[in-house]
Amino acid sequence: MDGADRDAARLGPGPVVVSRPEVTSGPPRFAPGRPLLHRHFTTRELVWAPLVRVVSDDERGLLLWMAHGSPMRREVSLSGAGPRGMPFDRWLATPKHMVTDVHRGPDILKLIPPAGPDGNAAAHSVWWIFRPGRQFAAWYVNLEQPIARWDDGAVAGIDTTDFDLDIWVWPNRTWAWKDEDELAERLGFPEHYWVPDADAVWAAGRRVIPAIERGDFPFDGTWCDFRPDPSWGVPEFPPAGWDRPRAGPSW
Repeated sequence: MDGADRDAARLGPGPVVVSRPEVTSGPPRFAPGRPLLHRHFTTRELVWAPLVRVVSDDERGLLLWMAHGSPMRREVSLSGAGPRGMPFDRWLATPKHMVTDVHRGPDILKLIPPAGPDGNAAAHSVWWIFRPGRQFAAWYVNLEQPIARWDDGAVAGIDTTDFDLDIWVWPNRTWAWKDEDELAERLGFPEHYWVPDADAVWAAGRRVIPAIERGDFPFDGTWCDFRPDPSWGVPEFPPAGWDRPRAGPSW
């Protein structure tokens, strides 16, 4: 995800399911405005946890707002480098720790779709990337494990695993794969990599392409002019509970 932030920051002008267990059942829907931890794991290890705000949680899915400057916890090397700053084999051997940081990329609106008619949970989220001034720049399809929700009262969140392969979608609905090389490199380390079924990931990505090209929701212009509630501000990172055990099954 930090790579997506960097790519999005450099932008110039210019319902997918897989056959996996449904893991979105659980606590009641989240109230609008509530801070939520959007936690990302390898398998059981927490590696990225930005604090976002709930925009809505209804039949269209869970809609989240991650503003520039939102607080997070993320895993880095002892020198401060992220996983995309070195080859994967070197990253595996590098001592790492979690640090408090902020989201340095653009404002992002994220939609986690609801389960499909067959009951399978969506294995992706769709992001709206905004340039400074809240001008819509592109959609970003993030292929990921279906989310697991949790609510501990004082702190709540959703847990997932990122599948690395993604899709850029431009305003004219042309599209391009992203991070194919990263997926291929990491598949060479099956004893360490958290994606055991690359074919399912590729298939999930291919299934979303017809909706992109037809301009179906959410690629129909909905929320391209989104503005957050001005009363929200940037939430403070929770002092405790951000590192609770992972919710739901791993991939």
